[in-house]
Amino acid sequence: MTSRVDRQIKKAYLVAAVALVEDRVSLEQMDAAGLNVERPIFTVGQAAEIAGIHPQTLRQYDRLDLIVPQRTPGGARRYSLRDIDRLNQAQHLAQDESINLAGIARILELSEENRQLRRQIERLKRGADSIFAAAVDGEVVEIRRSRRVKSWRKPLFKPLQLTATVEAFDDDDEDDGESDEGGAAGRAAGGRAGRR
Repeated sequence: MTSRVDRQIKKAYLVAAVALVEDRVSLEQMDAAGLNVERPIFTVGQAAEIAGIHPQTLRQYDRLDLIVPQRTPGGARRYSLRDIDRLNQAQHLAQDESINLAGIARILELSEENRQLRRQIERLKRGADSIFAAAVDGEVVEIRRSRRVKSWRKPLFKPLQLTATVEAFDDDDEDDGESDEGGAAGRAAGGRAGRR
């Protein structure tokens, strides 16, 4: 059963990768749909076939740190949907726009920074469900807040409750129109003095 589920998951990621290369769906849409775009799932041969490039080109991109895949414990390269998207962009920039590899590297770097900023803005718009922190390597990571914490949290202070009414001070001011010495302020001061 597990291998059947694994095959179905791999097939779903393969369909998603093909849709990504064909520009039918964006990486953000896949992320929003719940696919783990960072999951290393594709071998060199699969990634090359999906992106329509030679496997040796992938190895060259890896050596130049243009697109660096994750590695298995045995050292084999594994590409994610994000890597496939970067491959697709790199191929477009190299073939259609005639941009050199240094230019492609810079464009991909800026594109990734832009994507992360858009993602943070979107999450901030949705509310304070998560916070952002710096990982050990300096990467900005998202930490989801637990909703259960709020259920036991109680306010530290009770709200201030006022017991005096405004009407008690307004009645005498309207009667004589004289200075306030004998009015409400004088009674309030006298009342306090009388209680001492």
